[in-house]
Amino acid sequence: MVLSKRFSKDISSMLPSVEEAKDAEEEESSQTVLGGIASRPPSRPLPNLSRGSVDSRTIPRSARIKPDFEEQEDDKSVEVQDAKEQSQVESLDKSSENQFVSSKGKEEDWDTELEDEEVKESYDSTGKAKYLSVCQFFGVVPVSYYLRHIQDSVLVMRHHGLGLKAVKALALSLMTNTSIVSLDLSDNWLEGDGAAAIADMLKENCYISEIHLSDNRLGLKGAIALSHMLVENTTLRKINLSGNEFDDQTAPYLSGALINNQKLESVDFSHNLFGDRSGEILKTAIAENTGMLELNLSWNCFRGKGAIAVAKGLGANIFLRVLDLSYNGFGNNGATALGEALKINNVLEELNISNNRISLQGAVRFALCLKENKNLKALQMSRNPMKSEGCFAILKSIQANPGAAIESLEFCDIVVNKEFDDLYSAMKETMPNLSIKHGGNADLFKRSITKADPLDIVRQYIKENSLHPAQMFTQTDKSNLMNYEEFQQELTTAYQELLYASKKVRSEQRAGIIIPKDVAGKVIEFLDKDKSGIIDFSVFQQAIST
Repeated sequence: MVLSKRFSKDISSMLPSVEEAKDAEEEESSQTVLGGIASRPPSRPLPNLSRGSVDSRTIPRSARIKPDFEEQEDDKSVEVQDAKEQSQVESLDKSSENQFVSSKGKEEDWDTELEDEEVKESYDSTGKAKYLSVCQFFGVVPVSYYLRHIQDSVLVMRHHGLGLKAVKALALSLMTNTSIVSLDLSDNWLEGDGAAAIADMLKENCYISEIHLSDNRLGLKGAIALSHMLVENTTLRKINLSGNEFDDQTAPYLSGALINNQKLESVDFSHNLFGDRSGEILKTAIAENTGMLELNLSWNCFRGKGAIAVAKGLGANIFLRVLDLSYNGFGNNGATALGEALKINNVLEELNISNNRISLQGAVRFALCLKENKNLKALQMSRNPMKSEGCFAILKSIQANPGAAIESLEFCDIVVNKEFDDLYSAMKETMPNLSIKHGGNADLFKRSITKADPLDIVRQYIKENSLHPAQMFTQTDKSNLMNYEEFQQELTTAYQELLYASKKVRSEQRAGIIIPKDVAGKVIEFLDKDKSGIIDFSVFQQAIST
């Protein structure tokens, strides 16, 4: 098919690649012809997509030869299509912009809600909000004292009668409290379940370092709960479990806790029911614990084997500084075992073995061992039946120990004698810091009652009131002799109260002397030395004038 020039131009305009080839031919013809044959460079490869082309779009051959009116219609349809597409794009842009604005508003609202939530649910370092909500849940009245002191570092809540539910509410709030470091819940009737709640709290709270749970009847269940807690807790330094009915059944759990917890520094097991079996069990804990500095086992039932076991545990310990074993039943054998322990232990500084049934024999044995100890600073052995001789033996052993560090000795309620006092006086020169308390000295410290002259009261009265001895009597007999009744009446007249209120009286106002009746009797005995029953006033006058 032969095409006209018009159509060929149109096709050339439609196909840019053809136009490029034409330009290349014209450029070639303009070059120099050699030997009548034009040299033609190799055709450069055309790009895969020509300028103005559309990716993956196929142009049919019939499209190249469309009439003008068809092209115009196509151009119009394309323009219409482009306009539709443009309007769709604009509408899409507007909708997306609106959606962005709306989502932006929602996002701002969402951020605000988050901020509000963070404000509402911010970390409560005191646990006050949790405490109030838990109290409402359990149906208990919040403790106003706790709310007032919830930010204090030391919280003392003794004798509040909390009960189980109130303790649970308190424990749940204390889990998140970061202010309190010392907690005292003594005498609140916690029992075993309350102790379990406190134990769970102490597993989570890492700020409380001191807790007092004395007199709460914790028993076996409380001992088990607290023992498990002590294995996990590493922040507690002091715990007071006094008066909680701990007996031989609880000893294995508490002993295991002390063996595994090396962070506790002060432990109080006083006023419990530990017996001989408990002593043998606690022996291992006392010997192996490396962190405990103070241990109170007073007011228990350690006797015989139990006392000896505790003493052996002390001998193996090299960290304990203060040990209180008072009000047990160590006796002479226990005292001897403690003495042997002090031979080895040169770390202990304070030992209290008061009221332990230690007699003179036990005190002497203990004293012999005390000669080798060079670190003990305070020893209390009050209310033991060891008499003055036992106290003397202890003091003598300290004198014989050149490296003794003893500064305080207590033998309260034990009466000492002059021999003890002389030894103490002699030791003051070499040990000026030594202080001793005892129950008094039967020879020197007992007050001697000296017989005072009963006439001194009469003389003092005359001096204060500027009286003459004759003015002291209302009796005006010519005779100077009078019997006991008359003299007694003169000494204790009805004017005593008046003269007692006002010491200064006029000279013409004669009144009886202010003198007690017992002193008046002594005056009579002093004047009537021959026991005749008659007193010579002149002798009395002469006596008070000298």
